[in-house]
Amino acid sequence: MARPTTSKLAHSLKTPGLWTVYEQEQSEGQVSDHRQSSSANMLSSSSLQMQPMLSRGRRPSAAVIEADFAALREGKDIKLNLMPNRATRLRGRSSSDASNDSYSSGASYTGSSSDEEDDVNPREKQQQNTKGFTDFCVKNIDHAAFGRREIEIAEQEMPGLMALRKRAESDKPPLQGAKIIGCTHITAQTAVLIETLVHLGASVRWAACNIYSTQNEVAAALAESGYPIFAWKGETEEDFWWAIDKCINADGWQPNMILDDGGDATHLMLKRYPALFNMVKGLVEESVTGVHRLYQLSKSGKLTVPAMNVNDSVTKTKFDNLYSCRESILDALKRTTDIMFGGKQILVCGYGEVGKGVTSALKGLGAIVNVSEIDPICALQASMDGYRVVRIEEVVKNIDVAITCTGNKNVITRAHMDRMKTGCIVCNMGHSNTEIDVNSLRTPDLTWEKVRSQVDHIIWPDSKRIILIAEGRLVNLSCSSVPSFVVSITAVTQALALIELFNAPAGRYKQDVYLLPKKMDEYVALLHLPTFDAHLTELTDEQAKYLGLSKTGPFKPNYYRY
Repeated sequence: MARPTTSKLAHSLKTPGLWTVYEQEQSEGQVSDHRQSSSANMLSSSSLQMQPMLSRGRRPSAAVIEADFAALREGKDIKLNLMPNRATRLRGRSSSDASNDSYSSGASYTGSSSDEEDDVNPREKQQQNTKGFTDFCVKNIDHAAFGRREIEIAEQEMPGLMALRKRAESDKPPLQGAKIIGCTHITAQTAVLIETLVHLGASVRWAACNIYSTQNEVAAALAESGYPIFAWKGETEEDFWWAIDKCINADGWQPNMILDDGGDATHLMLKRYPALFNMVKGLVEESVTGVHRLYQLSKSGKLTVPAMNVNDSVTKTKFDNLYSCRESILDALKRTTDIMFGGKQILVCGYGEVGKGVTSALKGLGAIVNVSEIDPICALQASMDGYRVVRIEEVVKNIDVAITCTGNKNVITRAHMDRMKTGCIVCNMGHSNTEIDVNSLRTPDLTWEKVRSQVDHIIWPDSKRIILIAEGRLVNLSCSSVPSFVVSITAVTQALALIELFNAPAGRYKQDVYLLPKKMDEYVALLHLPTFDAHLTELTDEQAKYLGLSKTGPFKPNYYRY
């Protein structure tokens, strides 16, 4: 029988690892002249014994190689496991337990080992940091060093918060005496905010506002530094509310400020500890969902403390909602689905600032983007930006990806998903997990198949399947990350809002919802301009008089739309 040629041999191996390594070594001149000889010499047993084809520590024994090539000469199929210690990396992506693989796209984006730990609930563990501190609940305190490195990287991209710390060194700490309950995403960027608030004089207790977005290593680093942190990735609903309660109900510690993202801490405190809630000096809310809740409380007369709506401040709306989402949506979908966007039919529900960022990114990669919208002004903007404005029902059968960006509920329903084609990806970029009616998918006729972390197949009786990301929760923070620089802008806005409410004289703020003063918005932007070596032009006295402005601002009226 004729020996196989080099090209046939490469085809027959079926395991790309061997041939890829061989070709790479050959191109780099790392293969001996003996191995660069004819294919006949390559297949001789003596050459195989003399020159193992894989690098030290990964190669199979010469005897195994000789036996495999002997089988090839006889036309037999062989199965190779050339890297047994790395079998996890070669596992099929469709495997239902691929989500346990720390190398899969759905794993923690930090690439740490925390996703490979046992499934013991952190509430059942007895943990303490190196100083004996135990008032925390995280996945694994032993990963604190890794989390600290994550925080140090984030600090380099968060100039606004670092500037606040420096200013606090020379002045009286503006949050001295503040006891803040925080309920936000717990990431490296949030950790920089938490430690900044402490630098400004505050005492804090913190829980997560999302059961999937916590970076376990970062939570461990904060706990190691002595901060009461109650959060880990993959909390149950019961764990979620337990963690917030642990922040509120602490012996010898009474909160007087709230920093919320979604309104969950506000909701629980108002419902379970109304007396404590009434003693709070103020609360700050940064999400559209939480702001809606605050306005509802205010309208019904149940809001008994002043609240600051950070979500609608210019620096939050424009930078966090628009620029951050423009980058993070692509990263989240690539990590979870490996999708190519060019030519894909995509439906974006909502054309607010988040929707504008999402559509811009997708269009830039060649996707065909449709927009659904209830607001005629936003719909007109979408049309003039080149998008087709549609109703969901008109395109749902043909779309490849559906993304919600509204902050509303039941935007995508079971009836919509019943009509989607197989393989359609469904995810949410709005804060609330109510935008996709996930509960309607938990029925006996549908099968849930876990593909990897944060990725599920929902399988219909006719074998049709859709891909649901993060069970309808915020996809970028559940499956990816957001740019630290943008978070710095939002975090400084939150910090200034806390400072304003905590230090405001009695009577300045009533029991209502307020926007951040325009002057503070401009100050947030000013802190971040040095990063770009940007130089502002200063008005002359004559110009300032002509415009009726102060030379130091504010430069726009409150009704101005940037």
